[in-house]
Amino acid sequence: MYLTQDEQKMLDGEQGEVAQRLFRLLVRLGEIYGAEKMIPVGSVQVAGVSYKSIGDPGLEFLEDFASKGAKVQVLTYLNPAGMDMENWKEIGFPEEFAKNQIRIMEAFRKMGIVVTATCTPYLAGNLPRFGEHIAWSESSAVSFSNSVIGARTNREGGPSALAAAICGVTPNYGLHLDENRKPDIVIDIDTALENNVDFGALGYHVGKQVKNKIPYFKGIKNANTDQLKALGAAMAASGAVALYHAEGLTPEARDYDVSGLEKINVGADELKATFDKLNTGETLDIAILGCPHASLREIVSLAEKIAGKSLKKPIWICTSRVMKEAANRMGFTETIENAGGRVVADTCMVVSPIEDMGFKITGVNSGKAANYLPGFCNQNVIFQSVDELVERCL
Repeated sequence: MYLTQDEQKMLDGEQGEVAQRLFRLLVRLGEIYGAEKMIPVGSVQVAGVSYKSIGDPGLEFLEDFASKGAKVQVLTYLNPAGMDMENWKEIGFPEEFAKNQIRIMEAFRKMGIVVTATCTPYLAGNLPRFGEHIAWSESSAVSFSNSVIGARTNREGGPSALAAAICGVTPNYGLHLDENRKPDIVIDIDTALENNVDFGALGYHVGKQVKNKIPYFKGIKNANTDQLKALGAAMAASGAVALYHAEGLTPEARDYDVSGLEKINVGADELKATFDKLNTGETLDIAILGCPHASLREIVSLAEKIAGKSLKKPIWICTSRVMKEAANRMGFTETIENAGGRVVADTCMVVSPIEDMGFKITGVNSGKAANYLPGFCNQNVIFQSVDELVERCL
């Protein structure tokens, strides 16, 4: 692999032990995947943030790097943490868990990382431009940035993303290259998609079918960014889709002739089968929205649905701290809380210890959450639209 003089110095240890170790990791990755060189990255998003996910070994790893003076070179955000960093006690997160989560965030802060913990960094001040090379690691953020924005990133692991942040570069392979962004298979949609949960169900079904291929969607009449977010998140969870194209909706779709590709048809029967498979619960303990983290539009929608009502079962809507601050200023948080719900920042149902907080059956409108909750949080799932979940909670 070709290395610049500065990169060679990093590899030789002239920029410190941490940079040397992490650059060695990047070089090894590049060698495995046949990269010819490194490329600068505009921003990074680091996974492996929740104490639930990384435990004591991860905490010690991060504190060691921070104590040795490691500093990031580019704008770097974090994936969701394991709890709301400001209101954890009020919501009921375990105190011992909270102490360790706070230590993790402090280690990241010392390294110069923005301690905004979200899987939607593009809604919270880290919006890459079309064609920009980045190094992001959360699967739904990778899908959205590649597909909807048209930026370029592989699905980084936590260590490789942190390495890119500290070294400022990433190996030039995979989805950074034009030839690897071509669609592999056409998905022909022959059913109406009415809301986010339908897009999540579609994503779950297609991810199972295509695995890590690049799908090209035809027949989606219209979709807003929240619906495209839900589609990509579910495909990344049930399969390993890091990039998709949607005719008339995503920026690179117009670049490809897909007339000779294999085709899969998806209609109402396939979506119904997906709903049947993902619904494993009867009476919910809690409904949790915001996987991926909710936009302001999604928060407003929930506020309008429950304004002036009294919930018998709790509803959380998970979001970034930036979106919650906007909701606070507009009065939407107050509306939701007056009804008995919560706007929960910094975390989500998948990476927080909800199984230790008394919840066993969780209602979601997210295909990604429905896929992960049984294994990650020992939950049964009710997978329905927001309207249906609100009705169950009243």
